[in-house]
Formats: sequence, C-alpha cells, structure tokens
Amino acid sequence: MKRHPLAEEDVEKNFQERYQLYRRLSRRLAAVLEVNHILEAVRAEAKKVVPEAMEACILLLDPAATAYTRPMQCDLFATPRNCLSCKRNRPAVQKALSQQKAVLLNQPGKVTRPDGTVVATGPEAAMPILVKGEALAVGTVLARPGARFTRRELFLMRDLADIAGNQLLGAKLHWQVTQDKLKISQSLQQLTPFVPRAVARMAQEGPQGLAQGKQRRQVAVLFLDIEGYSRLFSRMPEEVNQLVERFFSSFVDPIHRSGGDINETAGDGLMIIFSDEDPAAGARKAVEAAFDIQATASMNNLSLGLESDPLRLNMGINLGQALVGPTRLGSRMTYTASGPVTNLAARLADMAQGGDILISQAVREQIKGLWPTYPRGGVCFKGMDETVEVWSLMT
Repeated sequence: MKRHPLAEEDVEKNFQERYQLYRRLSRRLAAVLEVNHILEAVRAEAKKVVPEAMEACILLLDPAATAYTRPMQCDLFATPRNCLSCKRNRPAVQKALSQQKAVLLNQPGKVTRPDGTVVATGPEAAMPILVKGEALAVGTVLARPGARFTRRELFLMRDLADIAGNQLLGAKLHWQVTQDKLKISQSLQQLTPFVPRAVARMAQEGPQGLAQGKQRRQVAVLFLDIEGYSRLFSRMPEEVNQLVERFFSSFVDPIHRSGGDINETAGDGLMIIFSDEDPAAGARKAVEAAFDIQATASMNNLSLGLESDPLRLNMGINLGQALVGPTRLGSRMTYTASGPVTNLAARLADMAQGGDILISQAVREQIKGLWPTYPRGGVCFKGMDETVEVWSLMT
C-alpha cells in the first residue's frame, strides 16, 4: 500500500508524540547496560514508528562489537544475523556515513539471502548515530515495496538515533569497565597466594584503604624458618630454592584456611599475621595454622622421598598488641605488624629446633584445654630485659 509524505505537517504539532517516544524508550532503557537489549528495544520502537517497515536495525561500527554483542533475529533473513556485517555495504548506509547525516533512498531495492533467494524491498532510510561528532553506529529502516517514509517518521527516527547513541555509549563504557575489572580480578587470583589478603581487601576498598596509616591491634604472629637452610643452600642452591618454593607454595592454603596473612618471605622464612580482636581466637588460628603447616610439610617430605633426611620447619608464635597496617616498599605494598610481639615471635622461631613449635606464655594462656603444652623453661633473649617463659606444642 502506497502512502504519501505529509510535507505540510508541522513538526511542532507532533511534539507530544515525540515526547512520549523519549519517555517510553528512556524508561525502558533506564537500567539497561547490555548492548543487545538496547538494540532490540530501539529496533522495536523503530518498527512502531514506521508501521510499513520490513526490518529495522542498528549497525554497530565498533570493530570490537563482536565481543559485547550477539547475533539478533533478522526479519529479512529469517535467521539471526551479526549486525556488524549485515547491510554494511548498502548504498543508503554508505551515503549516511560519508555525509554524516540522514539519507533517504526512495527507489526499490533487494536483499539477497545466503541461500540465493532475493527479497524485494522498498525505500530505505539510514541515519548515523553520532555522539560528540563520532559515528558509533548507523540506524537503518527498510520499508515494504511501494511504501513511502513520512516526514513524521523521519523526525521520530532521528529522535531514536539520539537516544540510542547515548545508551550505546554508556553500555560500551560499562562493558569496558567490566572487562577491566575481570582482568584485575583474574590477575589478583593469580597473585593471591603472594599478596597479603589484607592488602587485597584494602585495594578493593579503594585508594583510601591503602593510604591509611598503621593502627594498634591485637594480633598473633607466627614466624616459620627452615632448619639448616644456610647449610643446604651452600651445598645445592638451585635445588634448595626449588624445594623451598614448592614447600612455601603448599603452605598458602593452610595459612588462609586459618585466616592468616603472609607478611614476608625471606629465603628460608615466613612471617604470618593473624588479626583478631579476640586474643583467644587469634591464638587458636595461629596454632591451627602451625599444625596444618607441619602436616603439609610431612606430606611434602613423603612425596619427595625425603623421609630419611626431611626438611624441618621451626616455628614461633606470640600474641599481643602491635602496630598493624600497609607498608610500601618501593613499588610493592605489604601488610606488616611491628613491635615487641613480632620480635619475640621471631626469637622463638630462632630458638626452636628439630621441627619444634614454640609459643609464648601469652599464647599458652589462650589455648589452655585445647592443646597440650610442654615447658621449655625461662629464657632471657638478647635485647629483652625480662625472662620469657617458653612452651612447646611438640612432645
């Protein structure tokens, strides 16, 4: 059926219709951030605006669009089509892009399907979708043979192009941000074993988290050393480094299971922090981690055939108040605890021999009734004024 353009139509008289279009589509897309949903919504509105339309679609110009769009059902081809390639070379589309303005071709046309069949079409309107002078896409409407576009329809199509441009740009930016977050998340997952979880949590909270200073907190500190490391390293440095890396990597899960943060690795040692305002909970977590690490080390020695000359771990655990927080070492960010509580834990680890786990009196008081402890007597450590009561978790 042939329709005639309403050349005498006053656009101002159609203000209400245009306003309703803006309102309807804006509401529909208010919370939409997925590009295909936007494309489908705009296409549906275009078909309402042009009742004689055989098909309406938006051809995205972004070469990366295949990553954030999927093929859509096409009425002309009767199958889903990728709108990145569909109709790209049609004269109306090429002309609209070259002139950067709406183009209307009234002569009949045709579309050839992949199976060779030809679909006759009527006039075609194409409008570049511009944002800040840059063409993001081209909107195109193919009418039925014998139909004509009215002036009203062209104005409403232009309104649709304006709405679509801003929505598509927002959706693309959202997709890019999502991809960046995904890459960061994947990188963090790969780095998780080597980055203190407290630092990761602070990074997720934003720059303000990493910028905060140290705070006084209740912590349990566990130091871990490999017995005879210097002697082994001097004999076979390359083999020992590989062995230590394998052992330390296997300790990550036990440490995280108990809520610990790996603070430092220094050749043969680890420093692990357990932050908990409840002293009993902090002490319990540290002791659980120590036993878990010892069990893991035993399995490693067994799997590596080291039963006759196992790699032994000596540990020291202390409990108390410390200055805790992020510390920047050049370009690296770590999470540290400093103060006498840390120093004593390190001294206990140095004192331990033969795979022992030594604890302070403060730790023992918090784990009474949970694990047996064995006295090692009072020790006067260098640099400390008072004698320290030392206890062992091993018989």
